[in-house]
Amino acid sequence: MLTKRLIACFDVINGMVTKAQKFQDNIDIERAETIAAKVYNDQIDEIIFYDVTASAEKRSIDLNMVQAVAKQVFVPFTVGGGIKSLDDMYSVLKSGAEKISIDSMAVRNPKLITEGALAFGSQCIVLSMQVKKVPKTPQIPSGYEIMIDGARVATGMDALAWAKQGEELGAGEICVNSIDRDGTHTGYDIDITALISEAVNIPVIASGGAGKPEHLVEVFTKTNASAGIISSMLYSPRLERNYSVKELKAYLAEHGVPVRPWIDSCVEVEERS
Repeated sequence: MLTKRLIACFDVINGMVTKAQKFQDNIDIERAETIAAKVYNDQIDEIIFYDVTASAEKRSIDLNMVQAVAKQVFVPFTVGGGIKSLDDMYSVLKSGAEKISIDSMAVRNPKLITEGALAFGSQCIVLSMQVKKVPKTPQIPSGYEIMIDGARVATGMDALAWAKQGEELGAGEICVNSIDRDGTHTGYDIDITALISEAVNIPVIASGGAGKPEHLVEVFTKTNASAGIISSMLYSPRLERNYSVKELKAYLAEHGVPVRPWIDSCVEVEERS
């Protein structure tokens, strides 16, 4: 049985990890490379960093941040934000990332998914989706609409249809970011995560709303999601308490969810030269 992955996902503005609620009211937490080192040493399975204002500001991703983080971690590292061409993808991979997350630019230029998959392999291309619950209509039959530019712009696109199209275009993984659950700590949006993870044949990451270990058990037992983003649970000052990766993996294992074990003998490694 494939193990479920725990992913630390961080929004970054000017090199600082920032935490929002429903994509608004950001508060700064810590330098990106500092928090990356902490979660890596706590044996997180993967890390994602989003340069969240790059697309809205129409600029390239912060490569200095990518390089600083890459020196600290030796687990799969995904980067997104402001990636609009193959040259941008190449620069991010050359700076130390292993996967590329595309979101708003993929909506504007779907061919970017295919171009990236052909150039670097589908395993490098993560289609990130900002989804918002809306009334069901003939245009949006799933009841979930795709938003872009930090959830500020509605597209009129159906989330389920876009996920299927993304897979057909060559994406190797899909990250479902629930705008309504973001930063609320009330649990993942099980409905849209289940819809998408059952409709595609590539890994799906659940994102938005995790606040306690029970939420991870719920998403892994009620959907086909292969990974869950747990950023708030690790560091958010808006929670009554934070959790370590060791605690979360132990809880999941106790509840029958297969995870990579936390290794007590693991030691910290020197940063990359």
